Amino acid sequence: MATKYIIVTGGVLSGLGKGIAAASIGHLLSSKLKIIPIKCDGYLNVDPGTMNPYEHGEVFVLDDGGEVDMDFGHYERFLGTTCKSTWNLTMGKVFDMVRKKERKGDYLGKTVQYIPHVTDVIKNHIFTVAKDESADLVIIEIGGTVGDIENELFLEAMRQLKEDAGRGNTAYVHLTYVPIPYGVNEQKSKPTQQSVNLLKQRGIFPDIIIGRCTEYLTKEIKGKISSFCDVDPEAVITGLDVDDIYEIPLVFEEEGLPGILHKKLNIYSPPDLRKWRQLVNNIKAPKKEITVAMCGKYTKLEDSYASIIESFNHCSAHLECKINIRWIETTELLDTSFMNEVDGIVVPGGFGSRGVEGKIDAIRVAREKNIPFLGLCLGLHMAIIEFSRNVCGLKGANSTEMDIKTPHPVIDILPEQKDITEKGGTMRLGAYTAILKEGTVTRALYNKDEASERHRHRYEVNPEYHEILTKNGMVFSGTSQDGRLVEFIELKGHRFFVATQAHPELKSRMEAPAPLFYGFVKACLG
Repeated sequence: MATKYIIVTGGVLSGLGKGIAAASIGHLLSSKLKIIPIKCDGYLNVDPGTMNPYEHGEVFVLDDGGEVDMDFGHYERFLGTTCKSTWNLTMGKVFDMVRKKERKGDYLGKTVQYIPHVTDVIKNHIFTVAKDESADLVIIEIGGTVGDIENELFLEAMRQLKEDAGRGNTAYVHLTYVPIPYGVNEQKSKPTQQSVNLLKQRGIFPDIIIGRCTEYLTKEIKGKISSFCDVDPEAVITGLDVDDIYEIPLVFEEEGLPGILHKKLNIYSPPDLRKWRQLVNNIKAPKKEITVAMCGKYTKLEDSYASIIESFNHCSAHLECKINIRWIETTELLDTSFMNEVDGIVVPGGFGSRGVEGKIDAIRVAREKNIPFLGLCLGLHMAIIEFSRNVCGLKGANSTEMDIKTPHPVIDILPEQKDITEKGGTMRLGAYTAILKEGTVTRALYNKDEASERHRHRYEVNPEYHEILTKNGMVFSGTSQDGRLVEFIELKGHRFFVATQAHPELKSRMEAPAPLFYGFVKACLG
């Protein structure tokens, strides 16, 4: 069977959920097909690794160390696949490829132009990924909105792809917005019409239109969109606003999307959503409820912690528990009385000195008052600093990231990072295996003697302080295979006091919640 391609574009406004739509389509077709997701982003950064979370949301890290767009989290969680960094194609990467080819003389003296040279690089990269992965179906999401100057070359490449891959092997899905203006109480199709017209001007004629709306699209509005946008009425699909993103595949199945794609692409891969539906129902109808404090410094943009939120959703599905997240901005945290009103606290990852003393104080309260605590990456560093100061008596203990002159650098930069001047892609990135200590909470939660989790950091627990930390009761429950790096810590006799140098939220799945999150939520439930 020839490889099939589904191209997902978006119009009207950004943030409609193209990534979730693409992932949901993949989930519905994944029973019999090997599906590879590819994301094309128009920005000139090589990857989002150097971007502030306020600019771009969470940076998602892959097993191979690639720093990619947060939509890859949706792909992995919905498709059950492990993505690769080559599946994320930014315009920065594309221009870098073109420049290298030109310098090597690959263009044989020709004037290098956007068309055909840049668009050929885009298409050839996609075809190479499809071939290397033996893909049955490639789902390509084009970032941004139709009309953005940044994605014009990607759209032109997608127009050409139809001829290269074969008309019967490609389908175009366009996500738009169907508003219901206040006081009018009527679904409006004009934004969709204008968005589709913009797409057609670029030579792409959608086969399916998904209309994002607060309600199911009426028969009348579907007919109107069908008439004005030249698609079959049944190919106008509701992209319903839902409380939980995991409902989207259920909505798409109800709207008949899989059958339309089966027919269009001459494939057959029927979805089996029984288990998925049960887990979604568990989230929607919880039997218990807890409140967890998220102590960070990017709390004004919840997308900064998207994978953590999803990890809690996965726990909700399995423990039938509603998990309320209370966002605590630690930058100017002077009052820790909020700790009396929560069932547990999480200190997530981050960079820089802003907000660290607030985090350290919150961890102290959690340790002293036996409140469940989970630390992630920087959260482990903060727990080590707090313990060093208040239990080990190391006055002024700190991380050299925060205070280069600290008398007790209990957290220090990795030796191999000291001479690095470039920022992008230079941290300790990707999946690393840790050896778990017998008899620890961490070992029991993973239920095996090794754990592979993804990392994104430059600093570590300073080996010179390992002895004094363990002598005072800190348990190193997981270490790197050579024993040099501390990967997991915990305290004995505490309800739950666990931290990791890794980011276990990145590998959490709807069907298999991250073990540390699962254990933390169970501890919060008592």
